[in-house]
Amino acid sequence: MPYREKKIEKLYYSIGEVSGMLGVPVSTVRFWENEFRILKPMKNKKGNRMFTANDVKNLTIIHRLLKEEGMTIAGVKKKLSGKWDDTDRALQIGETLKKIRGLLVEFRDNI
Repeated sequence: MPYREKKIEKLYYSIGEVSGMLGVPVSTVRFWENEFRILKPMKNKKGNRMFTANDVKNLTIIHRLLKEEGMTIAGVKKKLSGKWDDTDRALQIGETLKKIRGLLVEFRDNI
């Protein structure tokens, strides 16, 4: 298996980077910031939003519930009221399974 560099994580991500990661418009990220209290990005002197890795993780959870599972904003708020750990764990399991599948497909293709 070829050597892979470890992905470098930044401390802060701009709203454009976050919207690119999630595949949604910047306005959607702004809307979610106003709707969900857990999202509190820092702002620099110019007023630009700076999201931490934790904010990106929370946005990923929200995105998955809204877009992939088809929940409404009210439904997501109700589901996540006090249950962020359970949802975060489910997201981590899903991401791990996707990585394992990718490795297995790569292994199959190299045989």
